[in-house]
Amino acid sequence: MANLFAGLPPDIPEEIFETILAGGNFRLERIVSAGQATAPGDWYDQDSHEWVALLSGGAGLRFEDEPEPRVLRPGDFLLIPAHRRHRVEWTDPDRPTVWLALHYHP
Repeated sequence: MANLFAGLPPDIPEEIFETILAGGNFRLERIVSAGQATAPGDWYDQDSHEWVALLSGGAGLRFEDEPEPRVLRPGDFLLIPAHRRHRVEWTDPDRPTVWLALHYHP
């Protein structure tokens, strides 16, 4: 048995990406952030769909076609369709932001 909150280091200078489970058409990962954000001017443009759930902390996720970021709090989740450009505007700098991300191809 494992725990999604286990093994969080006290200092997180860079985001941590850990694959939990992977199969032919999917990859499930835990992402841990602590104040990190996407570099200014950069956008993610992924070939796969991504379903993300925020488990702890907080984050601002912005889509290129929306003027303001969506604020995510623990328990919030959303689907990011393939090739929908998005970025992380901010993550909580005071406590770990733990994400669960499912990347998949239909």
